[in-house]
Amino acid sequence: MRVGFIGLGSQGAPMAQRIVAAGYRTTLWARRPATLEPFAETTAEVAHTPRALAQASDLVCLCVGNDADIRDVLTGQDGVLGGLAPGAIVAVHSTIHPDTCRELADKAAALGVTLIDAAVSGGAPAVAQGRLLVMVGGPTEAVDLCRPVFETYADPVVHLGDIGAGQVTKLLNNLLFTANLATSASTLALGRDLGVDEAKLGEVIAHGSANSFALGRILAGTMARIGEHAGHTLRKDIQLLADLATGSDADTGVALTAADATLNLIGHAR
Repeated sequence: MRVGFIGLGSQGAPMAQRIVAAGYRTTLWARRPATLEPFAETTAEVAHTPRALAQASDLVCLCVGNDADIRDVLTGQDGVLGGLAPGAIVAVHSTIHPDTCRELADKAAALGVTLIDAAVSGGAPAVAQGRLLVMVGGPTEAVDLCRPVFETYADPVVHLGDIGAGQVTKLLNNLLFTANLATSASTLALGRDLGVDEAKLGEVIAHGSANSFALGRILAGTMARIGEHAGHTLRKDIQLLADLATGSDADTGVALTAADATLNLIGHAR
C-alpha cells in the first residue's frame, strides 16, 4: 500500500516517520516546508500539492488542525479528492465534528473513494512507543486494509462502528479526562481544607482505586501547562460534545458540568 501523509505537526510527524521506517512507500505534503526537513534523509517523497500526493497514494492519512483544514485539504483547489483513484481510502486522524466526517465521506463515495475517521489519543510519546490509541469509524473492509499501516504507530486500533463513531468516542474520552481534572483538583483542595496534606493525599489516591491519568497530571504540577498548551483544544472538544448531545437530546449528566469547571480553572471557559 502506498501511503500519503498530510499534517506533520508534533503528533503527525512521528506517525509519518514510523510509516516510512516500516518500509511503506510514503509521500508527504506540507504547507510549511520546514516540517519536511526531518524527512530529507529518508525514503519519503514530497509532493507539490495534495492532489499530486493523492495521485501517488492508495491511503491518505490526514492529521491537520480542524474541520476547515480538513475540508480545504480534501476539497480545495488541488485537493486530495481530485487526485485519488477509485478504491483509495482517506483516514482522518484529526479531531473534528462527526457530521463533517459523514459529509466528506459522502463526497468521497461519489468518487469511489472511502473516507474513515480515525481519531487518535496519546500524543508523540505514545507514537514513539508504538502505543498510540486509534479510534476508527467506517466500513470494516476499509478499516482492515488500513490496520497494518495504523499498527506501525498504534496499539490498540479499535473499530467502533460506522463513520463518525471514532470522533464521538474521542470526544467522550476528552470529556471524561477534562471532567476528571476538576474532580481531582477539588478533592485535593477539600483534603487540604480538612487538614490532610495535599501531597500525601495525592500519593495515597495514586495508589488507590480512585487513581486516574488526570490526577497524575495534577500531581505532576502540569495543570497550568494543560491550560497553556491544550486549553483551546479541550474547549473545542467539549463544545463539540455539548453540541452533539444537544442535537441528540442526550443527557450529559455530571460529566459536562465537571468538564466546564475544569475549563474555568484553566482559563478557557466555553
